[in-house]
Amino acid sequence: MNESKKRNSFTGSLGFVLAAAGSAVGLGNIWRFPYLAARDGGGLFLLIYLILSATFGFTLLTTEISIGRKTRQSPLTAYGALNKKWKFLGLPACIVPMFILPYYCVIGGWVVKYFITFITGAGSSTTSEGYFSSFITDISSPIIMAFVFLALTTVIVLSGVEKGIEKFSEIMMPLLIILIVIILGFSLSISYTDETGTVRTGLQGLKVMLIPDFSNVTFSSLIKTLMDAMGQLFYSISVAMGIMIAYGSYMPDDANICKSVSRIEIFDSGVAFLAGMMIIPAVYVFMGREGMEASGPGLMFISLPMVFKMMGGIGTVIGCMFFALVLFAALTSSVSIMEAVVSSFMDRFSIGRKKAVITEFVITLVLGLIVCLGYNVFYFELKLPNGAVGQILDVADYFVNNILMPVVSIGTCILMGWVLKPQVVIDEASKNGEHFAKKEGFTVMLKFVAPALLFILLLTAFNLFG
Repeated sequence: MNESKKRNSFTGSLGFVLAAAGSAVGLGNIWRFPYLAARDGGGLFLLIYLILSATFGFTLLTTEISIGRKTRQSPLTAYGALNKKWKFLGLPACIVPMFILPYYCVIGGWVVKYFITFITGAGSSTTSEGYFSSFITDISSPIIMAFVFLALTTVIVLSGVEKGIEKFSEIMMPLLIILIVIILGFSLSISYTDETGTVRTGLQGLKVMLIPDFSNVTFSSLIKTLMDAMGQLFYSISVAMGIMIAYGSYMPDDANICKSVSRIEIFDSGVAFLAGMMIIPAVYVFMGREGMEASGPGLMFISLPMVFKMMGGIGTVIGCMFFALVLFAALTSSVSIMEAVVSSFMDRFSIGRKKAVITEFVITLVLGLIVCLGYNVFYFELKLPNGAVGQILDVADYFVNNILMPVVSIGTCILMGWVLKPQVVIDEASKNGEHFAKKEGFTVMLKFVAPALLFILLLTAFNLFG
């Protein structure tokens, strides 16, 4: 109880929800969600995603936040506080954010570069052939931009939980929503006539996103869409990164965990949905359905700048707002990733915030430098188990997101579902007399469904269903 009083905390439920939602709302919502929705049948992907969010997502989020609040510990030490024999699970739970932050800052640096380019009026240059590849293969520019992004993240985390993370989230999250709504309104209002005389409108693009396309659905494609939706949700809601355990440890005792989780999920899914409404119609208008589906991972840095150019003069303004939006979203997530590591250092080694932040800053700087040089000095091509070919950033992202994170979550499900029992989570989430709806459903999800889905997700990393 004494530890709980000494530990930093959010000022209330709203501060916690905004910070946790800020963590969940990142590059995964603005960049990854729209291109997956476009590729996987639009409305069908959305439907599966929402069902998973209400079941699978709710279970994992509630469990991790409850672990954090119950133990008042960071991810590195929380598992050991629950059960000494399971303290080993804290190490991979801490390694995940430690590995993610360096390459996340590198990608954040790419966003900084594009934002600066657009705000200085040179946005059209980003559409020249090879612009993106020439930038990331440059020796110095990506390193400078990654450093700027890391420095911004560090300053916020250094300010602490209440004055840093919470205050930043309270400002950035509403601003992020405002920017999305502005761009969304413009995206739905535009139209374009291509060289064949075909007129495409933003509202037609919205229909492509919202209305399920069952014309080419097969059992294998349905399973792929299910796995894509689950992988996106798993990445988007920030589970298995140690973040929600760390944030849960700062959660006030009188806050309602179940209501907070529902609000986080509504915020996260809502932003992802709005991002899809913002991006997919615009890409559809200027590039057609084929171009939209073929954009893939290059959507944000290659396809969208082309769309902004085709918009004419207003495209520069829209592009500037878009990359400001992406930068804000990326920062809210990077702050939470760094905090997960910083809190672990503070708890494990009994050091102050300043020393923990500086230590993580140096580690991230060194590893981020290696990631940047992976496109030139340290360049190599490695074939991954799923058949893809990549270099340092791709290998790190693949290992963490496709292998380490599912392993951590499977371990969490086994510990809380079978060793300590789901009632531990239910008791923590309802200790102030709150109503915990559908306890039986939660128990079944935690013990059986979630670990099974996570195991299947893990197997897809090795292309065992290809």
